Amino acid sequence: MICSEPIVNVMNFFTPLTSIFPPLLLTTENNAENAPIVLTGVLLSLVVIYLASKIGGELSRIIDLPPVLGELVGGVLVGASVLHLVVFPESGATAGDSVIMTVLQTINNLTPDAATAIFNSQSEAVSILAELGVIILLFEIGLESDLKELQKVGYQATIVACVGVAVPFAAGTAGLILLFHAPVIPAIFAGAALTATSIGITSKVLSELGHLKSKEGQIIVGAAVIDDILGIIVLAVVASLAKTGEVDIFNVIYLIVSATVFLIGSILLGKFFNHTFVAIANKLQTRGNLVIPAFIFAFFMAFLGNAIHLEAILGAFAAGLVLDETDKRKELDEQVKPIADILVPVFFVTVGAKVDLSVLNPVVPENQQGLIISLFLIVVAIIGKVVTGWSIFGQPGVNRLAVGVGMIPRGEVGLVFAGIGAASGTLDKPLQAAIVIMVILTTFLAPPLLRLAFKKSVDASESLEKADLIG
Repeated sequence: MICSEPIVNVMNFFTPLTSIFPPLLLTTENNAENAPIVLTGVLLSLVVIYLASKIGGELSRIIDLPPVLGELVGGVLVGASVLHLVVFPESGATAGDSVIMTVLQTINNLTPDAATAIFNSQSEAVSILAELGVIILLFEIGLESDLKELQKVGYQATIVACVGVAVPFAAGTAGLILLFHAPVIPAIFAGAALTATSIGITSKVLSELGHLKSKEGQIIVGAAVIDDILGIIVLAVVASLAKTGEVDIFNVIYLIVSATVFLIGSILLGKFFNHTFVAIANKLQTRGNLVIPAFIFAFFMAFLGNAIHLEAILGAFAAGLVLDETDKRKELDEQVKPIADILVPVFFVTVGAKVDLSVLNPVVPENQQGLIISLFLIVVAIIGKVVTGWSIFGQPGVNRLAVGVGMIPRGEVGLVFAGIGAASGTLDKPLQAAIVIMVILTTFLAPPLLRLAFKKSVDASESLEKADLIG
C-alpha cells in the first residue's frame, strides 16, 4: 500500500464510495432483522435534514444571505450542538446521545448493543448520502464551469492556491512555536490544517451569487481544486512526520505525479470523449438516456480519483468539466439539478451537524487555552487566504478581495485535519479545540463575506460609471 494508514483514513472519510455497494448498508453487522429499524432511522434523519435545510435556506434568503449558510446553521441546530437529532459516532456521539435513536429504542424495545449497532449503520447510511451529495455537487459545478475559461486562468489559480497553502502554513506553524511554545510536530500539524479550502462550500456560494462563471469565480474554483490536491500532499507529509518522525518521500512524489496525470488526462479525455458520449445518449431510447450515462461517467471518474488516493470529488469535478464541452451540456445541466437538490442539502446539513459548539464554552478549563490559540489561528486563517487575491497579476479589473475571501472556508476539510491529528495523538485537546473553532468560524464567515466582497465591487463599478457620466 502506497499511502500511510492516516491518509487512507482521510480518503475513507471523504469518499466512502466503496461502502455504497455492499448489502450490509442497511443492516447491522450480524443482525439482518434490524434492517427495517435502520431504514426507519435513516428516513427520520432525512426528514430532519430536509426540514433544517429548507427552513435555514429560506430564512437566509429573507435576510439576504446565501442559502448555504442557512443550511449550515440548520445543521448546527439539529446536530451535536443543540437538538442532538442528527449526530455521528465519528464526532464522539453514542446511540444515547441521539434523540432519534432514543425514540427508536423506546418504540422497538432495543437492547443497548442493538441500539449501538443500529445507530452506527444509520449514521453510515446518512454519511454516504452526504458524500454522494458533495460528489454530485462537484459534478454539477464542473458542468457549470467553462473549461476554456478555466484554462485561461489556470496559471493564476495555481499561484493563488500555492500562496494560499504556503502563507497560512508558515505563519500558523511559526506563530504557534514562537508565541505559544507549541512542540514542533503539533505546530506543523495545526499549520497544515490552516491550508485547507472547502471547494464544496465555496463553489456553492459562488453558484448562488451568480459569480461562478465570472473571472473571479473561475480563479477561486480552479485554486480550490488545486488547493485540495496540495492539501492532500501536505497532509501526507505531516501524517508521516507525526507517525514516524520522517517524511515518506515516495508517497509525496506519487501523489504529485498521480494528481497531475489525472487532471491533465481528464482534460485531454474531453477532446475525443464528447462526440462518443453524445452518440451514445442519442441511441438510447428509454428514460434517463442522457443523465444515466452522465452519472456512470461521473461516478467512474470519482472512483478513479479515489482509487489513486486523491478525492472522489476531484474526479466528479473533472467529469463535469469534460461533459461541459458536449452539445448536450444545457440539457444535462437541467436534468442534474433536481438530483442535486435532493442530495446536496444532506451534505451541508451534516457538515453543520458535526460541529460541536461546546468547544466555544470558556467555562470549561480545557477550552480556555484553546480559545486563546484559536483567536490566533482565525486571524492567520483569514489573512493567509485573503492575501492570495493580491498574488494575481495580468488580470485588470479582477476583484482581488473576492478571490481571497472565496478561499477562506475550511469546512469539512479542516475538520478532517483536526480528526486525524487527534486520532494520531499529535494534537492535545486545547490545540484540537482551537483548530475546530477556526474551522467553524471560517466556514460560517465566508458566505456573507463573499457576498459583501462582490457587492462592494459592483458598487465601486457603478460609482465609476456615474463619475464618467458626470465628467
